[in-house]
Amino acid sequence: MPRRAQFLPRPRGRAVTLALGMAIGLATSPVAHAAEADPGTSGVQSTHSQESGPHATWTNKDAAAFWTPRRMAQAAPLEHGPAVAAAAAQQAPTAEHFDGIPSVGVLFSVDGEAREHHCTASVVHSPRGNLILTAGHCNPGARAAFVPQYQSGQDDQPHGVWAIEDSYAYSDRGTSGDGADLDFAFATVAPDDSGRRIEDVTGGNVLTATPGYRNQVRVIGYPNVHHDPADQAVRCATTTRRLEGTRQLRMECNGFYGGTSGSPWLTGYDPHTRTGRVIGVIGGVNGGGPSGPHSDRTSYSPYFGKEILSLYGRATKAQSGSEAGD
Repeated sequence: MPRRAQFLPRPRGRAVTLALGMAIGLATSPVAHAAEADPGTSGVQSTHSQESGPHATWTNKDAAAFWTPRRMAQAAPLEHGPAVAAAAAQQAPTAEHFDGIPSVGVLFSVDGEAREHHCTASVVHSPRGNLILTAGHCNPGARAAFVPQYQSGQDDQPHGVWAIEDSYAYSDRGTSGDGADLDFAFATVAPDDSGRRIEDVTGGNVLTATPGYRNQVRVIGYPNVHHDPADQAVRCATTTRRLEGTRQLRMECNGFYGGTSGSPWLTGYDPHTRTGRVIGVIGGVNGGGPSGPHSDRTSYSPYFGKEILSLYGRATKAQSGSEAGD
């Protein structure tokens, strides 16, 4: 079972496969990590969460009305994945709980089994300021919401509840084989009632090609309450290396349970702006990590190369085209 999925048997973010899958164009099958392929642009899928444009039927008000503080606090994905020996787990750093940062939050969805807090996502800088990034196997369903800097149990979320409109992913993404190298997806969110774009409110991280296999990163995510009752953001500063036999990264840090699929791997983090350069996300082989009793310790990420930059270009171009046609 993929590691961070939530609604699939276990991808660290499977729940997002139904909404971000339908929205992001992600397949609902489990994803895996593997070698790189050159999908070009023909394999890109884009999906609308309901309708897009001025007559959209899924709005920020709808998302906020459904995802009440009580529902948010009770929502959690079903399972999580990666494994390592207990002795090895004790040697790795451990993620610490904190209040989170504005550009990173959780995905919730309404339809079908995709009705829980199943994945993590982050805001990335874009021309229209409305783009988020997550794992490709994360799919929230036809109606989904992004809650930046989510705070469990609060009556009002610090930066609101944002309705997901469209999503973009490769149709052959997966959690095994070459498809695991494409386990990333973008989604756009609707503006708020004042017409502000999410990036105006939270700031955004800069999408950056992975510079190599060894990097100093800060990883931020939201584990689900089944494994982490704190229901709070976690962060970890660690060093990445190559996942043997693949074109992917791995990092060691205890505490990245199910729900953290899609967590951004940041370099050059600026504590003043609370943003950085995003060079990876938890995802890839097996949905983001090995399986087993200590699966929270080891996490994987696809290597960011021409494929993700091409997908980003498609997502931003599609939005520009839609704006010109309004």
